[in-house]
Amino acid sequence: MKKIRLVISLILISNLLSAQSESDITQFDKALNQFLNVRDFCISKDGKEAFFTVQSPNQEISQLAYIKKNKTGWSQPELLPFCDSYMYLEPFLSFDNNRLFFVSNRPLNDSINEKKGFDIWYVERGNNNEVWSKPKNVGKPINSELDEFYPTVSKNGNIYFTMVSPDGFGKDDIYYCELKGDKYLNPVLLDENINSAGYEFNAFISENEDFIIYSKYNEKDGQGSGDLYISKKDTNGNWKKAINLGIPVNTKYMEYCPFYDEQNQILYFTSKRNNIYPRNFETISDFKKYINESNNGLSKIYKISLKIK
Repeated sequence: MKKIRLVISLILISNLLSAQSESDITQFDKALNQFLNVRDFCISKDGKEAFFTVQSPNQEISQLAYIKKNKTGWSQPELLPFCDSYMYLEPFLSFDNNRLFFVSNRPLNDSINEKKGFDIWYVERGNNNEVWSKPKNVGKPINSELDEFYPTVSKNGNIYFTMVSPDGFGKDDIYYCELKGDKYLNPVLLDENINSAGYEFNAFISENEDFIIYSKYNEKDGQGSGDLYISKKDTNGNWKKAINLGIPVNTKYMEYCPFYDEQNQILYFTSKRNNIYPRNFETISDFKKYINESNNGLSKIYKISLKIK
């Protein structure tokens, strides 16, 4: 039975990543190489705005940045205006592009100076020509005394996120809250086809909630670190057993923070892949260019064409 399941899994993976190699995976934009660590990427439906997290080498500092596409390419990155000395990470745009979810340890109001645990927040705007509102805490029942991470939202407003809870299956688990009217219902832990006694985190939910892509850490069928997995729903609306996306997406290094552009069928993700090798350098500029622009083991945003059937 195990052999049959393995064959089925390999067939599914080959359908997803047929005839693709490492060369099909490219960095999103080399302009981001000016940052040491870049992660948590999302792009607008029209492809004209992208949001991501920039961090210090050891992640003590974490800020949200954005770029806009113009006639000559992507603009220079800018920080989102509400960022301050607290931690900001993991942006996700709503389906209409006018609500930006993110995670922060900022205090609940401006009269408090002490940071709190990580909560899910959002800012709003009327359209992409307007400025973002001040940050608003999503509140209960999504946020709690625990840490909540990596919000991802379906077309109907249901929100999926990572939480470390004593009531979960393991270390990090994936939950979702259904949106009823203008209120969220209590968090629901996704079943054992998604979660396990290990680490499950950084989930991307599809627009119609028919598939989910997320990271699992150090699994037996993995490549040796964090790997991206996919699960689809069956005809009864239940999640099928998650399948490793395999090579070339996954490597022995860390792959995480997936975002899937359904319109253009492109998978974006963060990776710490490393393929630099010793060579001769003519100048210091040559050295710096090679180190900075290569897949150098630091967090970078990558992309690959991926048809999900």
